[in-house]
Amino acid sequence: MTTTRPATPPAPSGAFDHRIAVHSTDDEFLALALPFLAEGLAAPDEPPPVAITAPAKLDLLRAALGPEDGRRVVTVPHTDWYTGSAANAIARAAAHLAAHAGPGGRIHLLMEPDWAGRAGRSARESAEWIRYEALANVLFAPYATTAMCVYDTRTAGPAVIAAARRAHPDTEVYADPLLVAAELDAVPLPPAPRDAHRLTTPDPHAVRAWAVDRGLAAAAADLFATAVAEAAVDPVTRVLLWGEAPSCVCELRTTRRLDDPLAGFVPPPTAEVRPGQGLWFARQVCAYVDIRHDADGASVRLQYA
Repeated sequence: MTTTRPATPPAPSGAFDHRIAVHSTDDEFLALALPFLAEGLAAPDEPPPVAITAPAKLDLLRAALGPEDGRRVVTVPHTDWYTGSAANAIARAAAHLAAHAGPGGRIHLLMEPDWAGRAGRSARESAEWIRYEALANVLFAPYATTAMCVYDTRTAGPAVIAAARRAHPDTEVYADPLLVAAELDAVPLPPAPRDAHRLTTPDPHAVRAWAVDRGLAAAAADLFATAVAEAAVDPVTRVLLWGEAPSCVCELRTTRRLDDPLAGFVPPPTAEVRPGQGLWFARQVCAYVDIRHDADGASVRLQYA
């Protein structure tokens, strides 16, 4: 699993400007993207804007911008930026603000997750990216960053776009980000298989040995076992393991509630992903970390890939 080094963004000074732009043709894309990038190029106290989108669209932008502006706008293929989970994308954004943004986090970001690839590969994956879009409104609220998320109807389907509109404040259907996250967490998870392997405790050595036996490479098994230990909340009453590499799964049961919807999404003030960061570490290592509550406590389910 790809991880991104987190970093603390610069001192806040303004509100996060989070926009959505929907298009269905290349011409429509340019009509939306070029004014936005021009706005960023003209903004005082800002570094050059960044365009993170499909490689073919970057070619269109460079041709339309011309030699001078084309050199000033930073272009990043979205397959290079969105290299891991949605939680990794939060870390990457925080690190970019820390390293490149102007005062208070000022920068213009044109952003398009890979809906033709990872982000759109399943309804399960798409839901995580909608969560990322919603929680960004909370996580980056103090910063004067301007982000425009572009959605191409040729790669992102109607259900994805409808959900994404609820995650952007410039729409008439915008919903409280914590409500969106709660709705996603209300979707039941598939039950654990009856033959799931049981442990008495989330012992990292036992988890690692099981993961290696199920086909994970030693380094990946180490990461998975550490992520399980980091996600464990005392008292752990049950540990279940199932699946085959790379989709190894662990479910932890606890009698405690984990009610913070931002748990594991807030970047810590450290220079690297490392043990001791709890759910942040787990979310950076695993493709999915799901928390579900019931009358008896909570389940924390981790899936490596």
